[in-house]
Amino acid sequence: MTLGLLVGGAARAQQGPVLSDPLALDGTIRAVLDANPAITTLEEEVNAAASRVTQSRGGFLPQVTGTATYTRIDPVVKLQLAEGQPGFQLAPNNNYDAHITIQYGVLDFGKKDATYNLAESRRLTAVDQINVTRRDLAYSAAQVYYNILFVRESIKVQDAQIASLRQHQREMEKRVAGGVSTRFDVTTTQVRITQAQNTRIDLENQLNNQLVQLARYLHQPAYADVPVRGAFAYQPQVLDVPAALAQAIENRPEVKLVRDAENTAALNLKVLERANMPTLGVGAQLGGKNGYLPNLDKFRPNSVGVVQLAVPIYDGNKNKNQRVEALANIRGAQARIQDTQEQIRADVRQAANNLQASSARYDNAQLQIAQATDALTRAKARYRYDVGPNLDVLDAETSLAQARLARLQAIYNYTLGQYQLKRATGTQIW
Repeated sequence: MTLGLLVGGAARAQQGPVLSDPLALDGTIRAVLDANPAITTLEEEVNAAASRVTQSRGGFLPQVTGTATYTRIDPVVKLQLAEGQPGFQLAPNNNYDAHITIQYGVLDFGKKDATYNLAESRRLTAVDQINVTRRDLAYSAAQVYYNILFVRESIKVQDAQIASLRQHQREMEKRVAGGVSTRFDVTTTQVRITQAQNTRIDLENQLNNQLVQLARYLHQPAYADVPVRGAFAYQPQVLDVPAALAQAIENRPEVKLVRDAENTAALNLKVLERANMPTLGVGAQLGGKNGYLPNLDKFRPNSVGVVQLAVPIYDGNKNKNQRVEALANIRGAQARIQDTQEQIRADVRQAANNLQASSARYDNAQLQIAQATDALTRAKARYRYDVGPNLDVLDAETSLAQARLARLQAIYNYTLGQYQLKRATGTQIW
């Protein structure tokens, strides 16, 4: 399972949340989301995209530049009007120039608007990507949370089986002491106890691994004790597949992402379509400089006004080819929308099928438990009155434990199926 609040989470993600009380499901999901650095990374990408939006707004404002220069020229042209008369130079040796330049684009046929809209579309894509990552991460947190509860309950079932087998062993040892049974019955029971203990060891290992996984999600040390609490119960729900399909198409963040991609591709095309349009701008320069006759060294104010029309004529077909590429990107995005919608419909139907199968398995497990309980009672009675073998009791004990584990598995599958359906329909779980 791939894991997938702006700013402020970097230090928190590195340190992880401080856990003092046992975590319920909501607390587990919130703690995982707060601790994960992937969210912080995406938040910073949103901040960067928002900054690019702000940068694009600069094109709507005048551009003001201040400049000061000093230039030394040697030699300079000198003229002498008559022999014996002092000469004068046409330009000073030391040239000073200080001015402020103001430029403003009056008309660009929508270039600035298109650039701004493209930057805003990319910002929205970054925000939607956060939603996808948070959704996937929340689902993974819910899965590991219920894994822990499931394994804990499975261990309880094994403990109950082991306790029942040991009680049966004590009864048989009394029968052996009384000369009613043989040591063979005791030995076969001990074998079943050992098998049940091996299963419990495997379950204990699974539990420890799930706790390590949760600690990783929470960015806690691997040795940290991650307390988890919660109920593990069968809670059936009414399933309306058509409504779920409609909700999924409307709410799934993947649909928003592919629509964002289509919109971004369309806006990029608009930018390219306007790239070769004329631009009309005005400018003014206010300041002062020396070098004016007759007193070349006197610093005097000056001003310049400019109106400029720029018309692109030929760019080697670069813009034309860029527009061909942009159109291909739009068609690709549209195809991805259709494919994503089909995938979403499949996700919803699969989640619905899993729920229905898990519900049927739960009902079947309930029946198996009732049957196995009755069989165990009868096997013990038969053995007690020496009309049935010990093996029947052991088989009945194993069947009852397996039926209880099957019920737990059905509850686990149904519970995760509910979250699978929420994920498929785009329902927020945090």
